[in-house]
Amino acid sequence: MIRHVLFIKYKEQASETDIATSLANFEAIKSKIDGIESVEWGLNISSEGRNKDYSHCVFMTFVDEAALHHYLPHPEHEALKAQLGPIMEDIIVFDYAL
Repeated sequence: MIRHVLFIKYKEQASETDIATSLANFEAIKSKIDGIESVEWGLNISSEGRNKDYSHCVFMTFVDEAALHHYLPHPEHEALKAQLGPIMEDIIVFDYAL
């Protein structure tokens, strides 16, 4: 299994509706692309102040590395990125094998 972890910093002008849409798109992609075991996301609630303005984390689990490589160029992933791109300030992507 492969974990695909995203830390997202949204632009200040990103509306709550736009952010909610992007997170819903992440949740929905599991049913659109084979090989995704799970998708979850969360809002940073740490009181440590070390998140460097990254407000959200998306945590995806893929059945294997082939599934991740199938997902990356997939048209549904491209559509997700197209919606997210204009409202995102920055992103950190981190993948690891279990």
